[in-house]
Amino acid sequence: QVHLVESGGGSVQAGGSLRLSCAVSGYTVSRKYMGWFRQAPGKEREGVAAIYSDGSKSYASSVRGRFTASQDNAEVTLYLQMNSLKPEDTGMYYCATAQSRLTPGTWYKQSSYNNWGQGTQVTVSS
Repeated sequence: QVHLVESGGGSVQAGGSLRLSCAVSGYTVSRKYMGWFRQAPGKEREGVAAIYSDGSKSYASSVRGRFTASQDNAEVTLYLQMNSLKPEDTGMYYCATAQSRLTPGTWYKQSSYNNWGQGTQVTVSS
C-alpha cells in the first residue's frame, strides 16, 4: 500500500511562510490522486488543496491565493507552499491519496481518500 510521510511543519509568525512536503512511496507504480488536509484542535479536518489528474488544482477558499500545491516530476512528492500565514492556519497538516480520480465535488471529502500520513504540525503565532 501507499506510505506517506509529511515534513516541513514548524512555528512561524503571522505573515511568514512554510513549505510542506509529502513523500509518497509507490506513487508511480500505482497512480494516486493527492490532497492536503488540516485539523485544528477541537475542529474537524478540512480539505486545503488537491491536484487533479489534468494538473489543475482546488483550494479551500480560506487559503486560495496564499497556498500553492504542487508535485515533483516523478510524482512521488507533494508540496504545499504556504505564504502569508495566519494564526487560523494553525493545525496538523496531512497529505492523503485517493485511488479514484478526484473531482471538484469530491476532493474536499475525507471519504475520498484511503491513505493518510501522520501529519506535520504548523503553528502560526500572532
